[in-house]
Amino acid sequence: MKVLRNYLYNAGYQVLAIIVPLITSPYISRVLHASGVGANAYTNSIIQYFVLVAGLGVGYYGNREIAYRRENRQKLSETFWEIQILKTLTTIVTYIGFIIFLQIYTKYTWYLWIQSINVIAVAFDISWLYMGIEDFKKTVIRNTFVKLLSVVLILTLVRDAGDVGLYIFIVGFSALLGNLILWPQLRKLLVPVKLRDLHPFKHFNATVSLFIPQVATSVYLQLNKTMLGAMIGAKYSGYYNNADQLIKIVLTLATSLGTVMLPHMAAAFAKGNKEKVNKLLYTSFDFISLLSMAMMFGIAAISLQLGPYFFGAGFGPVGPAMLIESVVIILIAWSNAVGTQYLLPTNKVKAFTTSVMLGAILNIIINFPFIYLWGLNGAMFATVLSEVMVTAYQLWYIRNIVQLKQMFVNIPKYLISGIVMFIPVFILSNTVKTSILSLALEVLLGVVIYIVMIYILRPTSLAQVEQIIKSKVKRA
Repeated sequence: MKVLRNYLYNAGYQVLAIIVPLITSPYISRVLHASGVGANAYTNSIIQYFVLVAGLGVGYYGNREIAYRRENRQKLSETFWEIQILKTLTTIVTYIGFIIFLQIYTKYTWYLWIQSINVIAVAFDISWLYMGIEDFKKTVIRNTFVKLLSVVLILTLVRDAGDVGLYIFIVGFSALLGNLILWPQLRKLLVPVKLRDLHPFKHFNATVSLFIPQVATSVYLQLNKTMLGAMIGAKYSGYYNNADQLIKIVLTLATSLGTVMLPHMAAAFAKGNKEKVNKLLYTSFDFISLLSMAMMFGIAAISLQLGPYFFGAGFGPVGPAMLIESVVIILIAWSNAVGTQYLLPTNKVKAFTTSVMLGAILNIIINFPFIYLWGLNGAMFATVLSEVMVTAYQLWYIRNIVQLKQMFVNIPKYLISGIVMFIPVFILSNTVKTSILSLALEVLLGVVIYIVMIYILRPTSLAQVEQIIKSKVKRA
């Protein structure tokens, strides 16, 4: 039940982190127009490379190492400060590199300077500590205030097409403030440590080993936007970014389980309980598949109308882009279950790195011809094929370690349920005039059809869900 509770907390936080720009995006797209949205997306895609280098793989590594040592507060405290000192140093070096970069690259200079607040924010990001000790409640509560504050600031201060820089500042400052607000709680979590006992650079090689797959992942997450902006115009970076935002908020509900399960699995692995680790993987993979299959077919069914309706006039290309990208929901959900929840906590970092490297290499190879031939949709196809490569390799790697048949036992039933749901919702979405009411009814119809189909086909996961519901009812 602790895992389920933490999943709900983390899902809530992750959804909030993504939903804030989605609440403001319909407003921003109409105020800043496609050119302003594109300028933000393009410059942000560039700054994310520096954010990545500054973070140096600490997100996954720190989460795991804290989980290993959470039973010993002295070792936990020493590990935290060692990793934090290392990350602070890498952030300083990275920011110096960013300053040098701006002496060479002279486009959108002012916007890039403002975007660099996101690099500074990396130094103060200690969310990995809270994830390692499986304390998600405080993170959610503290950051909710900051996220809501950013919404208020955007809606009240960003007024016309000339406020692109102000919008970028508000988003970056919110990220920085959100990280700072977690620090006061450290007094209760950590014990005093002696500086001479700290050895931050002993973590360098391990963080770099996790930094490599994050670089590779960033290639096909950010490179598409960067290349679209460079090859066919910044506004296409905006189209890609908007389509990706809507897909990712749906995906977050599934992948949030990965953040929760990583420390849980790491703790079990540290105790040598491999049987429990495998059992957790089977359960998690099945639960993620149940959710993500519904999400994939659901968002695909309404995508053609949702994209342009949500963002307004001038954002028509977002709909078809969303339809293509919807496939990554199931692919990333699976690779998250296998990679983040199994390979990383069981210290199979090489296999995880190889999978994302293969995806990145494929993305680089096909991006140029795909964008040249099909523009925005080509970038989306490249993204999907890259995720196919990542997921396929991870599943191939674990084929002799776990029982794939047990992992996929319910997939045909989820697939049938998703297809049966997709057909009527897709027809309805492209027949009636799009409005908030029609979209709500389409979503409701999809949920009802999917649930009914699950009850008809009765996958093994249904028994677990019913058991959870019964236990909740008894407690109530």
